[in-house]
This record gives sequence, C-alpha cells and structure tokens, in this order.
Amino acid sequence: MTAVGGVELWTVRLALPGMAARWARQAESEGWDGVGIGDSQNLAGDAFAELVAAAAATSRIGIGTAVTNPVTRHPAVVASAIATVQGESGGRAVLGIGRGDSALAHLGMSPAPVPVFTRYVERVQGYLRGDDVPFDVTADGAGQVGSAHALQLAGAPTASRLEWLPADMAKVPVDVYASGPKVIAAGATLADRVTFAVGSDPKRVAWAVDVARSARRAAGLDPGAQPMGVFLPIVVHPDIDRARALAAGGVASFARFSVMHGTVMGPVDDEQRRTLEAVHAAYDMTSHFAHGSSQSAAITDDVIDAFGIVGPVSYCVDRLHALAEVGISRVTFQAGVAGADREEMAASRRRLVDDVLPAMH
Repeated sequence: MTAVGGVELWTVRLALPGMAARWARQAESEGWDGVGIGDSQNLAGDAFAELVAAAAATSRIGIGTAVTNPVTRHPAVVASAIATVQGESGGRAVLGIGRGDSALAHLGMSPAPVPVFTRYVERVQGYLRGDDVPFDVTADGAGQVGSAHALQLAGAPTASRLEWLPADMAKVPVDVYASGPKVIAAGATLADRVTFAVGSDPKRVAWAVDVARSARRAAGLDPGAQPMGVFLPIVVHPDIDRARALAAGGVASFARFSVMHGTVMGPVDDEQRRTLEAVHAAYDMTSHFAHGSSQSAAITDDVIDAFGIVGPVSYCVDRLHALAEVGISRVTFQAGVAGADREEMAASRRRLVDDVLPAMH
C-alpha cells in the first residue's frame, strides 16, 4: 500500500456493480497504491460489496471507502463491513469517512453536525479495536426505538462489540476526510489518518496541516506521527486552458466543501472568497461533480488552480511535489468529471498513469 520513497497515490470511483474488480485490477497493474470507492447509495451500488470484489481481484493495493458517512449505517455495521473487507483483502482495507454529502442530500439531509460525527468516529474506532462499546440507544434509535430492556430478557448483552473479529487481524485504519478546522481537529485526534479536502494551494494545505498538528499537540499526541493526505481533482492536459474547462465541474464540487454552509474556511484572498460564495449560491446537487453544471459556471481560473491540479505533466508534478513539501504523504485523485469529453478525459488519465505516477514514485 505504501509508495516506497515517494508519495502514496490513490484513485477513486463510484461503486458500479460488475466494474470494481476490473477497475481495481487495472489500477494495480498501472502502479496505483490504492483504490477508493465512494459510498453514495442513490448514485451508485454498495461500496462495501464492491470493495470485497476489488479485494478478490488484487493482491497489493490498498482498498477503502472514499468516503462513507456517519448517518446511513450504524457504527457497528460500518465497522463490521470494513473489517470484513480487511479479512478478505489480507489486511489492505482503510475506512475513509467524512460528514456526508451526496449520500445524505439524496435522503433530504445535510452533513452530520461535528459532535455527531465525532461521536460516531469514536464508536467505530472502538468496534474496530474489538472493544466493548457502550450502547447509545437514544442516538441509534433516533428516539423511536426503545431499549432492549423492554423485552424483559433473562440475559442480554450489556455492551456492543464485534464478537467475530479474529485476534490476529490488524485493526483497520480510519481516515477522516475533512475540510473545516473542527473536523480536521477531530480527525487529527481520533483517526489513524487524516485527508484534507481543502484544495491544492500549498498555503491552504499548510494551514490544514497546522490545524491538525496543533490539535494533536494539544491532545498530548505526537504531531508528526499521523499520516496526512489530500483529496483533489486532477486533469492532465498540455493546454492549461482546456484542462481548466474540463476540470471546472469537478473542481467546483471540491471547492464547495470549503464553503459548505456559506462561510469560507481556510486562507483565501478577497476575490477567491467571492468566487467560493458564488459557487455555494449556485450549487445544484443534481449536477454533483458534473461538467457544465451551474456551479462550474461560477468558478474562476484562479479558484480552479487553487482547488485542483490541472495542466501539463510537468506542471502537475511540480504542484504535487509542493504538497509533499508541506507534509503530505498521500494524494487521492478524483480523475473523472461526469459529462466531460470522454476522449479528452481518457487521454488525461493516460498522462496521469504514464507520466505523473512514475514521477511521484
């Protein structure tokens, strides 16, 4: 899973039945370090089922959710699911988790509040360690399902745990995907890894790294011991203007993470702030990560360059090296944009695989 002497590079797709095994096998042959599968139940199939298929088709690369959320699955269920993937893959699983976006929007909900997210991560970590996890009937039952005490059983569990976990199976690492300072701090102190969805500008990424390390320091943890990554869109094209046009839909969706509730998070200049606020105002979830969306029309070249990596091979490589210099050891790429020209996006991916990956490894 780890790139020796370089930055670990992961690629992401949605869970489309019948495709995960072929895609994962191809990614392994191309030299990727890991594959992530999105967990958005209304837009694709089941992420964990497809991760098992990916595990069976590969032998080296890491496999994980990119990402799941703290609402659609009970913490015991998500822990059991990713631990199953861990067992089937021989220890290559990673649980990527964020507050939730499209998965919740398609259920009429907004991202989970930070306290809900934090509590969820704590409980998932407990399950994955094999701990006894205290019941939380009020939260899990949403105030509508009563306690098991109502059954008046002669005997019942007094806490919750994954009874089946093999003693010799390595714990699944939890990777929190974060864009705001509160979730970054939660990931820094509760998770095994943290991945920043704050863009590609080294100043913004350095800000996120500092937030994470400060939170770890305040919690009495080694600030330099946690692996840190970034999640960002990439289009590799010799014409930077064409690259920006192709990437606009994907970058707009990534940029929105930093203005999710209307307030811009992280360092930006005044013009970037206005653009991000315009993206927020124009955002149409029915065109999530899509070419030609209303949000892509609101984005500027400057914000595309600050939140994505787009342009010729050498430029993309230089941008990635700049991220490594501020402490990033893993990059997860969103390399596709729905509705963009297929031939041009396929050519971009070939340049990414043939030229960018070897340069970073």
